[in-house]
Amino acid sequence: MGSGPILVISGTNRPGANALRVARIVLGHYQKAGVNAELYSLAEMPKEIFDSGSYASKPQSFVATQQRILAAAGLHVITPEYNGSFPGVLKYFIDMLKFPESFERKPVAFVGEAAGIWGGLRSVEQLQHIFGYRNAHVFPERVFIPSVNGKFDASGNLDAELSERLAKQVAGFAEFVRRF
Repeated sequence: MGSGPILVISGTNRPGANALRVARIVLGHYQKAGVNAELYSLAEMPKEIFDSGSYASKPQSFVATQQRILAAAGLHVITPEYNGSFPGVLKYFIDMLKFPESFERKPVAFVGEAAGIWGGLRSVEQLQHIFGYRNAHVFPERVFIPSVNGKFDASGNLDAELSERLAKQVAGFAEFVRRF
């Protein structure tokens, strides 16, 4: 179990991703609550990790990312829903992390977001199976953001009710992590 910050993970590398926008809001809620948290976007993954040889030997440029996962007290994953599932790059990221220790007994929370009406429900449920298989402790309070493109105002602020739901999830997850 890591003793470092809660790591908020933006689960896609898509430029201008709503997941990153939501992740920044989640990070802001941790900061307002005085909880040690950091942001990691899959857009930060080093290009070398996508070489097929990375399955056998991780590139040196990925070592710091692996260490951040291992050191994290918990993971707060923000995932979009693409084609009825989570992004392939998120699965690849998971596959590149050390097995089994990366998620073993690690607290994990999920936020799903999507352009459609289900708000990332399918992507979160699929990720819960994967993290459960990896023996993570899944926080039961999930947040789903449907029709995400219409949930931000012109200044980039998230709808107040959704932001409050995220703040409540952050507070609950911080306590969940603290108990471990």
